[in-house]
Amino acid sequence: MATIKSSFLNLLVTLTVITLVAGLSLGYVFQWTKEPIAKAQMEKQLRAIEAVIQGYDNNPVTEKYKVATPDGKDSLEFFPAKAKGEMIGIAVKTKSSKGYSGDIRLMVGFTMKGDIEQVVVIEHKETPGLGSKMSDLKFLNQYYGKNPGQMNMKVKKDGGEVDAITGATISSRAFSEAVQVAYETFQTVNHGPN
Repeated sequence: MATIKSSFLNLLVTLTVITLVAGLSLGYVFQWTKEPIAKAQMEKQLRAIEAVIQGYDNNPVTEKYKVATPDGKDSLEFFPAKAKGEMIGIAVKTKSSKGYSGDIRLMVGFTMKGDIEQVVVIEHKETPGLGSKMSDLKFLNQYYGKNPGQMNMKVKKDGGEVDAITGATISSRAFSEAVQVAYETFQTVNHGPN
């Protein structure tokens, strides 16, 4: 009986020491990598903003703010782009959870009139070779220079004006939905001409 108690106590002490060492190691690694990860994420956002809005001289990342979507269920990040103190556009980080394989995250650049300058796919888990084609210029060109307030952003299959990616209608729908939500949210704060 003494052997069983001794083995249990040894096991308990060993597991406690292993857990403590593992916990301290994870905490140290987290603290050590926290700043580089934050810096990399900021640089990634800045590259996405630079791809969708050109000609600004401020740092949109440091001036970002959140705006609630019109349905009030979410909020989007807005990155104001200014040149010599004047607003020239806004980059909006938007998403749709209706992708074929999960969330689709985009950065959409709008002029102050609400026209789409550019769209960049930030993240997706869509099928390679199908849904991943939403980053192709052939698909993206349908959006550039268009104003979602004057264009039906749905895919043609749903009565809209967007040619869906062949074999990836669900991804195309989600992409269009994310752009539309970005525009509608943009309109709630933008009081410029449409």
